[in-house]
Amino acid sequence: MMKSKLLNSLILAALAAPGVANAAAPTLSEVLDASGVSLTGYIDMGYTSMNSTGLFTTGGATRVFDAPNAAVGKNFNSFNLNQAAVTISKLPKEGAGGVVNLTTGQDAKVIASNGAPAGQVDVTQAYGSYATGPLTVILGKFVTNSGAEVINSTANPNYSRSILFGYAIPFTHTGVRLSYAVSDTVSLLAGINNGWDQVADTNTSKTVELGFTAAPSKMFSLAGSYYSGKEMGAIDGNRSLLDLVATITATDQLSFVVNYDNASQDDAVVIGSKAKWDGLAAYANYTINDKWHLSLRGETFNDKNGYRTGVVQKWKEATLTVAYLPSKSLELRAEVRKDSSDQLAFQQSDGSAKKSQNSLGLQALYKF
Repeated sequence: MMKSKLLNSLILAALAAPGVANAAAPTLSEVLDASGVSLTGYIDMGYTSMNSTGLFTTGGATRVFDAPNAAVGKNFNSFNLNQAAVTISKLPKEGAGGVVNLTTGQDAKVIASNGAPAGQVDVTQAYGSYATGPLTVILGKFVTNSGAEVINSTANPNYSRSILFGYAIPFTHTGVRLSYAVSDTVSLLAGINNGWDQVADTNTSKTVELGFTAAPSKMFSLAGSYYSGKEMGAIDGNRSLLDLVATITATDQLSFVVNYDNASQDDAVVIGSKAKWDGLAAYANYTINDKWHLSLRGETFNDKNGYRTGVVQKWKEATLTVAYLPSKSLELRAEVRKDSSDQLAFQQSDGSAKKSQNSLGLQALYKF
């Protein structure tokens, strides 16, 4: 009995010792950080109201991610789980590393590549990397280098995606990519892959990608990408894309972005035909303070042969997004958007068609 009391007293004394009583087990994040592994993720919930069916008269969706779309399970007057994503990465400055990025939710069906298993979960990125000095090589599946906007919802200033993001450029590539840092301000990129959104290639030809980034000053940066390779049309025809993104940081609070795309597809609809599309998007992003952000986007897209949207049209849109960040991990967005076409392109619920489409969007982002 005396021994038991003595043991209990020693345990209580040890726990009361400075630094022991307040000691806590390390969190999973702390353990991962200590080993050089990063674990991040987010949840994207949205609600979109439109004065149309969300479809073109030809049946195609007028927006890829954020609008009502029966093909991916998104409905009118309904809260939708757009994305829930997690990324595990280890990318040391020297040596081997890798990235695994999984996306679930309705958007996963949109970005699923050819040859990938159909379902609610998409392996958006999965690649190994090796870095040595200024050279980095990655091998596997990775997001495209083109465009001003990305799949990751938290990295875009607006809730709805741009026309160019949905209809001018690819989402992902599977292959090998090399990047070389020429200096602190200039980097070059080159790679070869299966093509646009192809895990399993539809042909034996490959697509070449070339790119660069240049930041000659703190106020200005320019990124360029070029893709060329055979993609499926009426038959396998060459598809090329030139993408340019310029960023001007006017002040700590105000920035401007301009994105230009020009692309074509040989043997697009019938053998010997050539489809062309091009577009321009401009953004003005303003940080009022740590909690309030504003973003204004305007763009135009010329689907000269109707190959990308199903309608031969000149399509324009303007979007205003207001974001409120009550904490570092939570962001709430509200936006209004107006789309217009030079054709009666937007399908109405009564079967008629109009040249314009209006929408209101609400979004909640939780980041971890």
